[in-house]
Amino acid sequence: MIELSETGDKVSTLGGGSLMARTFGGDSLNTAVYAARTLGGNGRVHYATGLGDDPFSDEMLAAWQSEGLATDLVLRFPGRLPGLYAIKTDQAGERSFLYWRSNAPAREVFDHPSGGEWAGAMMQADLLYFSGISLAILDDAGREALLSIASSIREAGGHAAFDTNHRPALWPDKASAATWMAKAFECCTIGLPSLEDARALGFGTAPAAVAEKCKSWGVEEIVVKDGAGPCLVSLPGQPDVFVEGNVVAKPVDTTAAGDSFNGAYLAHRLMGEDPVSSARHGRAMAAWVVGHRGAIVPPMPLADSQMNGGRHG
Repeated sequence: MIELSETGDKVSTLGGGSLMARTFGGDSLNTAVYAARTLGGNGRVHYATGLGDDPFSDEMLAAWQSEGLATDLVLRFPGRLPGLYAIKTDQAGERSFLYWRSNAPAREVFDHPSGGEWAGAMMQADLLYFSGISLAILDDAGREALLSIASSIREAGGHAAFDTNHRPALWPDKASAATWMAKAFECCTIGLPSLEDARALGFGTAPAAVAEKCKSWGVEEIVVKDGAGPCLVSLPGQPDVFVEGNVVAKPVDTTAAGDSFNGAYLAHRLMGEDPVSSARHGRAMAAWVVGHRGAIVPPMPLADSQMNGGRHG
């Protein structure tokens, strides 16, 4: 989506207001970008979505390619416009969102004339990542189609990863959100829920309980994120491990903290690192991101990427 974020500068027009920076973002896109950066680009990460054929969509496509993302799975919808959201941050750097996305092309990707071929191409992935927002914007048929892709990848020996990323405004009620997210976990090998989401959805009130709930659905590898607190890495048959992170004294904007964690974590897992080490890299990436405004921030210096964790995961 198009992203608007306050720059902190005021304007002197009638009624006042703040200057806004226009960039791009979206939870799954953020994860894809940070994964691609970690892996070194070169088209190893494919981003699958729908865009319009307007100048902003063209600009986004070019920007994604410049980040090293493969865009062969981006479907174009003639005459349509992408979604848009605005970020507001409080004094502590915590963010809230306002959305204009009801007619975004991404909601109708499975209805595109090339939707069948598009879905088939995704089934060739080594790892598929999607989120609760991915599910929320689709209709029931689209949700079933997405979960079928995840199941097919898992059955073929690949991996599917899921983050709850719960946005209540996108769902008719909590029960519907919880039902579909439980179905998503049943299709996945890797679970990346946040403790905040899990509590809201009734999946558990403590990290260990959330991990056990995910295991009951067949998830093989779970990382329960808890904002500034340590994240829990839980694997069947092994002791749970809490991964601490360095403290960011004054976060600027927590937008994409969890998304960036996911991107770095999954990239390091694909590179063969163990879950605990990958979680440390995820926390380091998230710590870098919360020190900047917006979802997709300047690349992290290599020296910082080796730090042992971050404040927000």
